[in-house]
Amino acid sequence: MQLNFPEYHFNLRKQAGKNEIFDDVRKKWLVCTPEEWVRQHFIQWLIRDRGYPASSIAIEGGLKVNQLRKRTDLVVYKNNRPLLLVECKAPTVALSQAVFDQVFRYNRTINAPCIAVTNGLKHVFALVTANDAQFIEELPNYPV
Repeated sequence: MQLNFPEYHFNLRKQAGKNEIFDDVRKKWLVCTPEEWVRQHFIQWLIRDRGYPASSIAIEGGLKVNQLRKRTDLVVYKNNRPLLLVECKAPTVALSQAVFDQVFRYNRTINAPCIAVTNGLKHVFALVTANDAQFIEELPNYPV
């Protein structure tokens, strides 16, 4: 599916009847679900077009929210501190209030000053303080 990103070359294969994509950051093959397709595009966009170092990107990190174990899609770090929290959805998932509530709930634990939400077709960025979020047009280039 064509997403709202520049065109990137990915290593793709079919394994045991499933489409897989190679994650350059984690150095492993993953099932290429629609959400993973978006996540891999966003990762490449951060690295190639926004100057974020691949080494600063943590993928599917664990966290606890209200005693429940959850996973963040992406967290970008700078000087060992969270800089950006990214929530990726499949292209068929609307960026609804529930999606924003999810990322803001996760960010209460992560405390990143910037968040991004994407379904690959639409991208929303915000600068976050303890009590407020200011939506911004573009994600700043690294270093922020």
